[in-house]
Amino acid sequence: MEDVVKTVLHSMSNVKKPQRVFVASLLAVLMVFQGKATFRNMSRFSVMSEKRFSRWYGRDFAFPEFNLNLISHSLSDEGDYIAAIDASFMSKAGKKTDGLGWFYNGGAGETQRGLEISMICTVDLRSNTAYALEASQTLDRDNQTRVDFYADQTVKLAPQLLGQGITHMAADAYYSKIKFVSPVVTAGLHLVGKLRVDADLKWLYEGEYKGSGRPKKYDGKIDFEKDLKRFEYNGTLADGEDVYAKVVYSKHLKRDIKLVMLRSVQSDKIGRALLYSTDTTLDAMKLISYYKARFQIEFLFRDAKQYTGLTHCQSRRKEAIKTHVNASLTALNLLKLEDRLSKQAEDQTVISIASWKRKKYNQHFMGKLFDELDLSVKSQKVIRAYDQLSDYGAIAA
Repeated sequence: MEDVVKTVLHSMSNVKKPQRVFVASLLAVLMVFQGKATFRNMSRFSVMSEKRFSRWYGRDFAFPEFNLNLISHSLSDEGDYIAAIDASFMSKAGKKTDGLGWFYNGGAGETQRGLEISMICTVDLRSNTAYALEASQTLDRDNQTRVDFYADQTVKLAPQLLGQGITHMAADAYYSKIKFVSPVVTAGLHLVGKLRVDADLKWLYEGEYKGSGRPKKYDGKIDFEKDLKRFEYNGTLADGEDVYAKVVYSKHLKRDIKLVMLRSVQSDKIGRALLYSTDTTLDAMKLISYYKARFQIEFLFRDAKQYTGLTHCQSRRKEAIKTHVNASLTALNLLKLEDRLSKQAEDQTVISIASWKRKKYNQHFMGKLFDELDLSVKSQKVIRAYDQLSDYGAIAA
């Protein structure tokens, strides 16, 4: 992947050579380091000093452009892709860190003091895996709610997503607010999300115009049980849930939406989930697959926290935190793409980031060792040892 990284960096005309060298080295370090990804510790696994890391972390870099170019360079254009957005809590010690505040921590199930990052990713539906595009630190600003912040982040990235042919974005129920939906739809994207089970929805009037007065637009509030026959039945999922769909009006979102109701009956208890899309022409089953694919973003947060140092940034500056968070997620992208290219697979496969992290460290260590011993990397014996020992200690060798 080193050649791919260099190719993508050279294609970014606004990035000068010193920054290209630093970014390439930073991504390489984040794939091999052991322990914490602090400036001092990362300097132990590279030729760059602690001060150099600190200095370059204050410089802006176009990670969204880099990641989009990286993905388009590595993956087939024939795939089916959507975007997804979600936020994640990061604990942070100290009192002077930029952006420090109270955020909801899903792992603890409560609001805690720390940092939060909002990430937009692209999901490959064919392989059912996600790749990070951009992460922004949630910063409280005057006259702006956090929902406004998430909407602004999406609107800024929308032209690049549309340029890649991505037209739908999936988000969980928190983002089903008009403050988020309206700007995103105006920017050209369609949202796929979830509503409350008691959402206030109205039937669209489908009768004939009677010829006098204002044409009737709505035909009463939806009662999900009494009006079940008015929905279009679309089949049953593998887990036994019946799928019903209809284009209706959402009073909360102030627009027509494609509503998909998942309904199940167990022990005389009726379970119901309401999914929706602002794209009223979207097929019901595809809408469900889009929403399910949204969960892949959670694996990005998990793997980046465990293996590429997402939460390890020691700096208190928001510029440095942004650089570190995005570099950590981009390093994870590189590991996932290298696994996919090595298997030459387009469909869903099993990947172990722990194994790839071990493999990258082994290769890094052997490279240093062979240089010190002045061994030629073209020697058959060296090549054989390199190939065999690359997987030493890997979980899925």
